[in-house]
Amino acid sequence: MIRKRKKTEREPTIALINIVFLMLVFFLVAGTVARSVDTGLTLVQTSELQGNAPADALVVYPDGRLSVFAEPVADAAEVLTKLNYETGPLRIVPDRNLPAKDLVRIGADLRAAGAEKVLIVTERALQ
Repeated sequence: MIRKRKKTEREPTIALINIVFLMLVFFLVAGTVARSVDTGLTLVQTSELQGNAPADALVVYPDGRLSVFAEPVADAAEVLTKLNYETGPLRIVPDRNLPAKDLVRIGADLRAAGAEKVLIVTERALQ
């Protein structure tokens, strides 16, 4: 007597891999079809510009010291007073080595003191 083996259903993983591969190829081709910039156009270069903090920004040093217009300030309320803040975004220029927890605390202090919106000014390097 010969026993019949039960056929087990296999997952169609090969089919799924094929679909994912085809989607990858499609998006690669679709991305290269996008219209390119006119060849006669020369883009502006900003690599020679000197990066300065905005004049009306709060500067935060690595040790947590605060300054506005190159003058030291004690707390968030004094920052708002020196900047004659009424409404709109308030910019913070933190040092790269300032701990994140200190930056979050300073942002929260500014919001509690009345700042409507707090923006962090960073350096953007395209290379």
